[in-house]
Amino acid sequence: MYDAILVATDGSDAAMDATEHAIELATRFDASLSGIAVVETRTAYDNAIVDPDEAERALREQAEESIEAVESAASDAGIPVETTIRSGVPHEEIVAYASERDVDVIVVGAEGRSNLRRALLGSTVDGVVRFADRPVLVVGT
Repeated sequence: MYDAILVATDGSDAAMDATEHAIELATRFDASLSGIAVVETRTAYDNAIVDPDEAERALREQAEESIEAVESAASDAGIPVETTIRSGVPHEEIVAYASERDVDVIVVGAEGRSNLRRALLGSTVDGVVRFADRPVLVVGT
């Protein structure tokens, strides 16, 4: 059914649930596994209180930690994984990478790390579901 699986992560609990599910699918179908984390670039900093370079460094660190968690979970399960970190609009980067890797399914967590979780609940997931040209599996917590 699936030969190639992509899991998107932001390090949230829902993303880790999605990672576990993607690993289980990769095991069950003997599929390749890829992981992606995206450093958000849409956030505008229009005052002197927040240093944009420092904010980007923090977001990149968070993305690196998220990807390391995917790599560790896959390694623990004996599944090889190819990972990447991109910068941009998360749903756009996830959909583009899925196309580049020609994956059969994109696995995402139902909620992300957004500080405005209630206002933006699932905005990345919504974008992936709307714009992906392949199945998207949304894993809830």
